[in-house]
Amino acid sequence: MDMELLKKEYEELTQKLADPEIISRWEEFQEISKRRGYIEKIIKKQEETLALQKQLAENNQILSSHEDEELSIIAQQELQTIHESIKKAEKELERLLKQQQEDTPAGIVMEIRSGTGGDEASLFARNLYDMYSKYAAAKGWKQTLVDISDTDIRGLREVSFMIEGEDVFEKLRREGGVHRVQRIPETEKAGRIHTSTASVAVLPKPNKTKIDINPSELEIEAYNASGPGGQNVNKRKTAIRVLHKPTGLIVTSQASRNQQQNREFAIQLLQMKLNQQKRDQEETRLSSERRSQIGGAMRAEKIRTYNFPQDRVTDHRIQQTWHGIEKIMEGNLDEITGALENLKDFELQNA
Repeated sequence: MDMELLKKEYEELTQKLADPEIISRWEEFQEISKRRGYIEKIIKKQEETLALQKQLAENNQILSSHEDEELSIIAQQELQTIHESIKKAEKELERLLKQQQEDTPAGIVMEIRSGTGGDEASLFARNLYDMYSKYAAAKGWKQTLVDISDTDIRGLREVSFMIEGEDVFEKLRREGGVHRVQRIPETEKAGRIHTSTASVAVLPKPNKTKIDINPSELEIEAYNASGPGGQNVNKRKTAIRVLHKPTGLIVTSQASRNQQQNREFAIQLLQMKLNQQKRDQEETRLSSERRSQIGGAMRAEKIRTYNFPQDRVTDHRIQQTWHGIEKIMEGNLDEITGALENLKDFELQNA
């Protein structure tokens, strides 16, 4: 990648953002801002790498001169740290440049469903939803609730929500799979530890739709949105259910009080699922042994365990454990996502 061309593009984008009229073209403004922010990260990382390389050259010069023994000792002590910093910076720059060449999704839709464990599983699904929502809020990402199904005890049968923002896909793409919790439920009188599960699916949101949907292939139905326990919370039919007749895929959206907005969310979600289904088929052709979360190489039974009595969270794909589970459940996920972020999918599969 030609850094001079990137710097020139950065300057051009900066000038465009300085135009007061651009804010009225919101989608264009967002795209330009996102692109400029990404190029800025590459430029800063290259500057950091060059500064470290200059520091390394200066330290080597001090060591070769033999003029100041005390300064030479300090320079020698710094060498290992500088080498490690350069290696880390170069790896990050390589990742950014590679991502620059790929069609990185603009965001994701995350779907969480309660699994085995009855009421406790639904409560755990709620915990996971809250955890990811707090993480997204801390990152400044935009969240849009697409569909939600509550239980009478404030648990979740299932929920789907869109997250958009810088690095969303890179940070959360490997969260898909079966999450397991081990703890004493609030309703447990004998103090026994129960094991329950919830599944998480991560659907990438393409920057541009890759599959055109024929309207004649859709069966769209409006219905009353519902709340906890199935109580009607909307007297008008604002929720939308869409059936894609060729595939049998069904998607729903009832998060908005506006029927048209729910319709748009549902169609967008259907497009994402069809894109993912296409990747599923390609994945199956490439290798019958590899199984996917919903298409990619990221599905694994029991990818992570949240053990409350032992105050630990363990990711079984990389055999790594973190303590401070309450803090993690409050959305402090950077250590976990960071440990997974730079690993390739085959490394997770064979861990």
